[in-house]
Amino acid sequence: MIRFLATIAIICLAGFGLVNWFELSLQAKINHGYAERYIAIAPGSTPNQIVEDLASKGIVNQPQVLLAYIKLTDQGPLIKAGDYKFPTPISSVEVLEQLKSGGLSANKLTVIEGWNRFDIAQAMMAMRSLHISDVRQALKLMDNKKLIADLDPAATNLEGYLFPETYLVYLKDKPKDLIDQMVKQFKNVWQEKLASKAEGSGLSIHDIVTIGSIIETEAKLKEERKVIASVIFNRIRKDMPLGMDSTVVYASQLASKWRNDGRVYQSDLDIDSPYNTRKYKGLPPGPVCSPGYASLAAALTPAETNYLYYVRDPNRNDGKHNFYTDEAGFEKGVKALRQWELKQGRK
Repeated sequence: MIRFLATIAIICLAGFGLVNWFELSLQAKINHGYAERYIAIAPGSTPNQIVEDLASKGIVNQPQVLLAYIKLTDQGPLIKAGDYKFPTPISSVEVLEQLKSGGLSANKLTVIEGWNRFDIAQAMMAMRSLHISDVRQALKLMDNKKLIADLDPAATNLEGYLFPETYLVYLKDKPKDLIDQMVKQFKNVWQEKLASKAEGSGLSIHDIVTIGSIIETEAKLKEERKVIASVIFNRIRKDMPLGMDSTVVYASQLASKWRNDGRVYQSDLDIDSPYNTRKYKGLPPGPVCSPGYASLAAALTPAETNYLYYVRDPNRNDGKHNFYTDEAGFEKGVKALRQWELKQGRK
C-alpha cells in the first residue's frame, strides 16, 4: 500500500511539474531581432504555419507548446491576418494575444468594373506599400501573358483578365503578387461560373472577354448589358463596323492621345488603330477593360433583337440608351441628343 501511494504521489508530482513547465514555457519572455520589422500573417494561414514562421524568426522559442495551447483552448479561429510588430522581449502568450487583437490593417485596392490596365496601374502606383515609382513599372507586369496563356494563348497582355474585385494588400506583398491575385480571381470566376456556359458557344475565351469588356464600357444599366451584346453580334453578322466609342477611347489611350475629359474628339476618331472600331470591322484585337461577371455572362447570352444602333437617352440622367433597328431612327436619336447637349452648353 505504501509503495502504491508513493507511486501515485510521484505521478502527481510529475504531472504537476509538467503543467508547471508548460505554463512557464508560455510565460517566458524571449528576445528577438524583429522588433522593428513587420511580420505578415496572410489570410488563410493555419496556426501551424503562423507559429512555425514566428519560431523561425526567433519570436517563439517553444512552438509545439504554443501550438498545443492554441489547440487545447481552441483559439486558432481567433487569430487575425495582418501585419504585426512584436516587441522584444515577448512571451508566447503575449504573441498569441497580439495575434488575436489584430495587426496593422491591410490596404485595399478595388479594381472597378470597366477599369483598364492604365487605370489599375495608376491605382497601384498610389499605394505606397507597393513602392511603384512609375506607371510603366506596373504596366510592364501586366504584359506577362504567361499568367493567362493556359486559358487564352491569343492574349498579348493581361488586359481583361485583371478581375474587378477588392484586394487586400499587405506590406510584404509585391506588385507582382497583386497582379497574380487579379488573374487568379479571373480564373476562379471563369471556372466556377462561366466555363460550362462557354462550351458550345462557338466563341473563344479571347472573344468572350473582348465582347464582355465592350459591354462593360458601353452599358450603364445592368438591364442593357444583354441588349448591347445583341447589337455587337448583329453588327458583326451584317459585316458592319462596331463603331463603339469605348474602343476608340482605348485606341486613343494606347496612342497616348486621350484627353481624359469624357469626350471623343475627331482626332480620336482619326486614329489608325485596330482598336478603332469606327475604322475597322469586327472585334478589336483584345479586351479594352476588365469586365465583371455580369458583362461576361451577357457576352454569352445576348438578347434576341434586331437592334443595330443605340444612343444615349437625353431624357434620362442614368445612362439609359435608346435602341434602333435602322439608321434613320438612329439619326433622329443622335439629333435629339445633340440638341440636349447644346441646351446644356456643350459643343
